[in-house]
Amino acid sequence: MASNSDSIYYVLTKLKHHPELIKSIRPRYTNTILILFDDSLKIADASFYFPVDRFMVNRLSNDFVAKNGDLLDSYFSMTNGTKKNYYDVWATTCHIPEKKVYLLELSFE
Repeated sequence: MASNSDSIYYVLTKLKHHPELIKSIRPRYTNTILILFDDSLKIADASFYFPVDRFMVNRLSNDFVAKNGDLLDSYFSMTNGTKKNYYDVWATTCHIPEKKVYLLELSFE
């Protein structure tokens, strides 16, 4: 089983390079972005990391945030925030099959 960080990294990188997979992306508040993307994207252990019709919330590890700062900054720049002074990143995930999308919300704390 892949780790949550592996799956989130894969999704964030894939969406950055293939924006056509994104169905909706919108900032929420000054520190949060909500992304809905096509559920045809193959994700390792998707049923675990993107549960059907319920949320899973995980704090990304400090190592993940430190190693992937540029990638996370690119998503933070889509929020309504003006200061990149976050230390923690929370990922909320879900699969919404009736809309044929995965939901990924990033909260920068």
